[in-house]
Amino acid sequence: MFELFSPQHIILLLIVALVVVGPKDLPKLLHMVGKWAGKARAMASEFRKSFDEMARQTELDELRKEIEELKKNNPVSDLQNTMTDMQNAVSDPVNAAMEGASQMPPESSAALEGGPEPRAGEFEVTDSSVPPAPAAELEVADTAAAPADRPAAS
Repeated sequence: MFELFSPQHIILLLIVALVVVGPKDLPKLLHMVGKWAGKARAMASEFRKSFDEMARQTELDELRKEIEELKKNNPVSDLQNTMTDMQNAVSDPVNAAMEGASQMPPESSAALEGGPEPRAGEFEVTDSSVPPAPAAELEVADTAAAPADRPAAS
C-alpha cells in the first residue's frame, strides 16, 4: 500500500496533518483513519471471498453437468443393463419351472422320494431324463457276457 509513497512523502504528509489538525486532535484522526482502513480491508476480503465462492460454485455446477452426462452416456451402465435384462430373461423360465416342480401332486412326489414300492402290475414313476434301453440291446449284452462266464468246453 505504501509503494506509491516514498518515506519522504509520508513524512511530508504527517507534517501537513500536524499543522492542519493540530497536535491535540492528531491521535483521534489517526485512530479514525485506522478504522476506515480496517473497514476497507474487511470489505475487500469479503468481496474476494464472495468472488472465490462464485467461482467455486460455477466449477461445481460444471462438474455436476459433466457427471450427469457421463452417467447418461456411460457404456458400462449400458452393458450392465443388458446383462441384467439377459439374466432376467434366463432366470424367469427357470424360476417358473422350479415353481412347477414344487407344486407336484403328493402321490407322484412320494414315488420320487423313495415312497412305497409299486404293486405287481403297476409301473413305477421315475423322474429320469435317460430313456430305458430297448430290450434287443439287453439281449445282446446278455449273450456277449454269457460265454465269458461259462467254462470253455474242450
